[in-house]
Amino acid sequence: MAALTDLSFMYRWFKNCNLVRNLSDKYVFITGCDSGFGNQLAKQLVDRGMRVLAACLTEEGAQKLRQDTSYRLQTILLDVTKSESVQEAAQWVRDQVGEQGLWALVNNAGVGLPSGPNEWLTKKDFVKVINVNLVGLIDVTLHMLPMVKKARGRVVNMSSSGGRIAVIGGGYCVSKFGVEAFSDSIRRELYYFGVKVSIIEPGNYRTSILGQQNMKLHLQKLWDRLPQETRDSYGEEYFQIYSDNLSNMMMLAEPRIRDVVNSMEHAVVSRSPRIRYNPGLDAKLLYLPLAKLPTPVTDFILSRYLPRPADSV
Repeated sequence: MAALTDLSFMYRWFKNCNLVRNLSDKYVFITGCDSGFGNQLAKQLVDRGMRVLAACLTEEGAQKLRQDTSYRLQTILLDVTKSESVQEAAQWVRDQVGEQGLWALVNNAGVGLPSGPNEWLTKKDFVKVINVNLVGLIDVTLHMLPMVKKARGRVVNMSSSGGRIAVIGGGYCVSKFGVEAFSDSIRRELYYFGVKVSIIEPGNYRTSILGQQNMKLHLQKLWDRLPQETRDSYGEEYFQIYSDNLSNMMMLAEPRIRDVVNSMEHAVVSRSPRIRYNPGLDAKLLYLPLAKLPTPVTDFILSRYLPRPADSV
């Protein structure tokens, strides 16, 4: 057993140290760099000497990122939900990388809200999340793929543990399941082009996507707009317990995002990137095991975390 452990450690060490050469000559394009994972990844890759093309949603975010880095980082404003914006970004990237191509595309842009019990949401709520997390990701990828193929590079897609097991209603988990499927399909299609595809599946981390205060206010707005009949069927107690549970989950979220960003960085710079990364103890010890259990068992466990509605049987 000890020998197997040693071999496993040596294998991991080799993969972590087996880095791509000439990183200073390679370009990486990252979406969602205003804050959080994308922002920190951009800084770390600049520190490695890579040429970083960072897409931000706001000029304020782009300006702050430029101030915090060096000439090796350039920014562009990008709204992944608008095809015209994606096309302009793709042309800008093409002008930057030239015949060299794009070494890495990191699809990091994402939103978490609106989320909540599905019956409390509208089609518009679902579309708002899915357009960013899935449709926008697909649009960016399709525009960048010719450049990634030219460099025989890689695509790194931000998913979530919520892409393996649906732990909350709304478009978030739906979109992340879609990211998993899209990533798996393009990984197989691009294999013979020498392009690698990695998926990042973090556990519960404290980012701007799902803030504690944002969540409480958000749920209150959802509750207030519901028809009286729907509110009566759930009951005020259900709303209070559900809101408290989600707020507590946000409060317990891991504030240190280094493990996630390091996983993203490894997927960009390693000669042997993993197919899936699962940063976070909750991802490894809770969400992945739950996803692999028989569905009735998983349903039984997760349903115990939901409050009982007023009209329950």
